[in-house]
Amino acid sequence: MFVYPSGVNVSSSALRFLAGRLREHRRTLGTRWRRLNAGRQALLAVAHLRNGQPCAQLAAGFGIGTTTAYRYIAEAVELLAALAPTLAETVRAASMKAYLILDGTLLPIDRIAADRPFYSGKRRKHGMNVQVIADPKGRLLWASPALAGAVHDVRAAREHGVIDALARAGINCWADKGYQGAGGTVRLPYRGRWDSLSAGQQAVNRSHAKVRALVEQAIATLKSWRLLRKLRCSTTRITRLVQAVLTLHLASST
Repeated sequence: MFVYPSGVNVSSSALRFLAGRLREHRRTLGTRWRRLNAGRQALLAVAHLRNGQPCAQLAAGFGIGTTTAYRYIAEAVELLAALAPTLAETVRAASMKAYLILDGTLLPIDRIAADRPFYSGKRRKHGMNVQVIADPKGRLLWASPALAGAVHDVRAAREHGVIDALARAGINCWADKGYQGAGGTVRLPYRGRWDSLSAGQQAVNRSHAKVRALVEQAIATLKSWRLLRKLRCSTTRITRLVQAVLTLHLASST
């Protein structure tokens, strides 16, 4: 395998954050020596998450075995996932904001047609449903654990307790028509054909769409980590990967 210089477009603060957590973890374990120091292990994990490169390619570039690369990446992901904010922490931190924006996104996975639980009829592909909460400026605040792609957005929001948490905190939340019947403080556009709506309802829907569109920035932020654009791992690992990415994003934006 040929090795060539490459780069990764990630904030240095995110890399320093992960390297610091890895050093603390090694001190806790009493580790004396490893093939890569904490800084290089952090770079290995960040390159995997950001660029989506396979472990075999990264192992060649870092001069280690493929199994070692996989183990180092898995260790970093577990550390980051454990630091991801919970829904309760996110809602508490956002309690002073005027409102929040809720939406769901599908993370594509490589599954065959027989895997119906993972098939999203809305998006016509296999994947995992992840709920995203953004602030009024479209900044990513929270991403949910991953559910099978066949799960509808409103059901996913209920299962994660998003609707109840926002209602208890009294925070208004803007969402699209996929959350019909959500209740609580979730604000939805008027249903029906455009030409069947009154002028006032059309004006409300236009205003609602402008507000809700900002959540696409948060979803784009999540998917700027290329590993999440086409996941080829076990579905049981996807939640931890999403949480790891969320932790790195928040670490780099503070």
